[in-house]
Amino acid sequence: MQPLIDNARTFGQRPEEFAKLAEGQSPQVLFITCSDSRVVPALITGAAPGQLFELRTAGNIVPPYASERPTSEAATIEYAVEVLGVQDIVVCGHSHCGAVGALVRGDDLDTVPAVRDWLAYAASPPASADPDDPAVAASVQHHLLAQLLRLRSYPCVEKRLAEGSLRVRGWYYEVHTGAVLEHRADTDAFEAL
Repeated sequence: MQPLIDNARTFGQRPEEFAKLAEGQSPQVLFITCSDSRVVPALITGAAPGQLFELRTAGNIVPPYASERPTSEAATIEYAVEVLGVQDIVVCGHSHCGAVGALVRGDDLDTVPAVRDWLAYAASPPASADPDDPAVAASVQHHLLAQLLRLRSYPCVEKRLAEGSLRVRGWYYEVHTGAVLEHRADTDAFEAL
């Protein structure tokens, strides 16, 4: 922890670099990804402060939209689309995902009931999922596509997609290589960016 504290102490010693950020934000992209510490959106994309509006959830799960029971995730998506006017939403899954791996392996999650109940929003792993594959690539990609479908059902997203003023993208990040693949609808495959 000490190196992080040391950096935080010196971080604010360059106020001229941050003054413009106080004027507001206008990110072009909502980046939805896993809470996993190995997935760092700004590092992956090279984004500077103010360029990405981030939503991080366990397993990059987009919960079902329910206006009568708003969630933090739904509020973040709605704010990004309706208020900030993002032009793109990226949902980024990743290899070696603990959440998807737990589902594939059928792990007993009774000692972490909030995690267990949250993962109920995930997609069922494909029948061909290999529980011995630490990367769980096929399962993560299957899960990612399910989250994209759910995201597209949010009223604000659905409306902007119909208007042609929003794009939704599915990315798969390989933790072990740094490679990023994007799902291509025309080939129904994940290909290099």
